[in-house]
Amino acid sequence: MTGQPATRTKTYADGQLPVSISEGIGVITFNNPTKLNAISAEMAEGLAAALNDMRDDPEVKVVILTGAGDKAFISGGDISQFEKTRPNAEVASRSAERFRQRQAALADFPKPTIAAIRGYCLGGGLGTALNADIRFASTDAKFGIPAARLGIAYGFEGLNRLVALVGPSRARLILYTGARFNAEEALAFGLIDRLLPPDRLWSETLEIARQIARNAPLAIAAAKITISQILKDAQDRDMGAVREIGRICMDSADFKEGRTAFMEKRPPQFQGR
Repeated sequence: MTGQPATRTKTYADGQLPVSISEGIGVITFNNPTKLNAISAEMAEGLAAALNDMRDDPEVKVVILTGAGDKAFISGGDISQFEKTRPNAEVASRSAERFRQRQAALADFPKPTIAAIRGYCLGGGLGTALNADIRFASTDAKFGIPAARLGIAYGFEGLNRLVALVGPSRARLILYTGARFNAEEALAFGLIDRLLPPDRLWSETLEIARQIARNAPLAIAAAKITISQILKDAQDRDMGAVREIGRICMDSADFKEGRTAFMEKRPPQFQGR
């Protein structure tokens, strides 16, 4: 269609992590369908690289994470690599630290992120989803952390986010049992933000992403920064960062454009400056 922005594409992790960018939305797809999109070390590295590339891309306003096919978002870590990456505590500690650093690219990403979850979302897949700002799931989604069934310890950052979302008692239930639970339970726990029929998950996720992409990037950045500081202990908060992003917003051309567009009764055209 005339006037539609062109879609840019790129692949990471030898094709297991395709990325597309269009309409201000970056889409990252975990594409390892023979292993239900289990996340390998290479995919984790590719995720960090993709996010780093989109971090400074002015065309990207919001990022959606999804899994290829309809059977899994991410079914967990690639267990076939565990003999290499986790043969003992020392090697496992180094591997876990590398994984943590790569996941930090998502947890600390400065733009809004949405996880669109179908099928299995287990272990490291759930950990990845927890690092997104917003989680939408289809009614056929399945969640769980099978660490207790594998004899491994789940990392501090992942558990910190889990406890913050569902509370300590439910986190214990999830971890002690290693059981899977359905999407309705995930919604009741507070683990996901919206539950949708499978045939509407993508269209409604995309519509929310478009709404976000149309809004003022600096105002969204201010919200993300401020919320992240609220979630920290008081002594660890960077209130200077909160004040600074507030000042930037008030002095921005976007603030002027927002006021002008409101008075002229037209959609604003924000530039992120």
